[in-house]
Amino acid sequence: MNDSARVAGPPRAGTTPKPAGRVFAARAALLATPARRASTAAVLIAATAAFVTLVPVFRHFFDAGVYYGTVDQWIHHGGHIYDYVRPGSHYGFTYPPFAALAMAPMALVSWPVVVALACALSVLASCLLLYWLLGDAVRRVAGRPWLAWTVIGCLFAVLEPVTDTFSFGQVNLVLVALVFADARLLATGRGRYAGIGTGLAAAVKLTPALFIGYLLVTGRRRQAAIATATAAAATLLAAAVDPGASRTYWTGALFDTGRVGRLAFVSNQSVQGVLARLGPGFAGHAAWLLCVAAVLAVWLRRSRVAAAAGDDRAGFALTGLAACLVSPVTWVHHLVWAVPALAVLADTGLRRGSRRTLVVCGALQVLLSSYVIWLWGAAGATGALAFAGGNTYVWITLGLLIALPLADPAPVAGTARAPGAHGPAEGSLSAGEASR
Repeated sequence: MNDSARVAGPPRAGTTPKPAGRVFAARAALLATPARRASTAAVLIAATAAFVTLVPVFRHFFDAGVYYGTVDQWIHHGGHIYDYVRPGSHYGFTYPPFAALAMAPMALVSWPVVVALACALSVLASCLLLYWLLGDAVRRVAGRPWLAWTVIGCLFAVLEPVTDTFSFGQVNLVLVALVFADARLLATGRGRYAGIGTGLAAAVKLTPALFIGYLLVTGRRRQAAIATATAAAATLLAAAVDPGASRTYWTGALFDTGRVGRLAFVSNQSVQGVLARLGPGFAGHAAWLLCVAAVLAVWLRRSRVAAAAGDDRAGFALTGLAACLVSPVTWVHHLVWAVPALAVLADTGLRRGSRRTLVVCGALQVLLSSYVIWLWGAAGATGALAFAGGNTYVWITLGLLIALPLADPAPVAGTARAPGAHGPAEGSLSAGEASR
């Protein structure tokens, strides 16, 4: 079947194409020849490059600079990991000691090499993540896979959490890829090896620790034990290398949220950030814990439903959303943990032929690429509009946690799935029952 036939069938004789049909016909004509497809891809890439160059604020690899300065002081000058403060700021190292140990090789290379390696690792992690999440969808619906991947890559690149991750030199995408490597193992029947990636990610940052909870509540006790043992081993290794740093972090620095910035700053798109922006009367521990309990209750219920349907892709995506909401601090670049949910939403819309789902997915793509929260970034922005707009990404994350489509329940052994049911595709990232 050629591309034109795949996109829109021929109109009946004597009929006038409907507006939607004209749109599909125009798209088919646009992609009708190799030259047109190549030029379309070139225009998309050029537009994406222009967007990421001109629209986002360039962060000058600030966080990579914190990592680099910390390990340089620690390795070359005998300094303490949590005493380092980047010149011209009040920000220092905020991760567990194992993260500094993992980043210690930075001390052996120059700053330009650090930047190049940070970008290369994020590109590699992004490619793996997108392939694991959307590879099945591309094979299923795309007549020209290379063009589909070009479109996906461009849409991914303009998301604010993604551009911020690259611009800050952050490690988020690498951690997401480590966790979803475990999801991939579960989906491909190699679940006995799953857990190592999640454990390493949790040893570098605390946010991924919720994925250990997902493994536990969905009955993957072996994988949860492997993840816990991996995180514990990495943490103990760091303690053996630098006992003082471990004591400082686990008894003090961990609980000092002031080290990472103001909770009320608009970039903090977590439940705690919402409460802090409401004012001092809402920012207490009791209100936050109540909200966290509500979020975790929704996550627990929906994760179990996803796992029961063999839809680990959605289960892991839900866990990423919940982790962003319950963390005391979720800067915009941390929201790469929400990107898998967008992929699930898009794939579900394509699989079910749901135009409404695809429209919602497109709207969320636009919002997450719009930098809309910064319209209320000034300190002291108040009012209903500031509250609604300044917390846009929180509302998106919460909405996806509540309403992300899940696969239909898996059929009982020996019975066929009902006609029209939409379960995970065999061999896809969400087809994880075989690994239990």
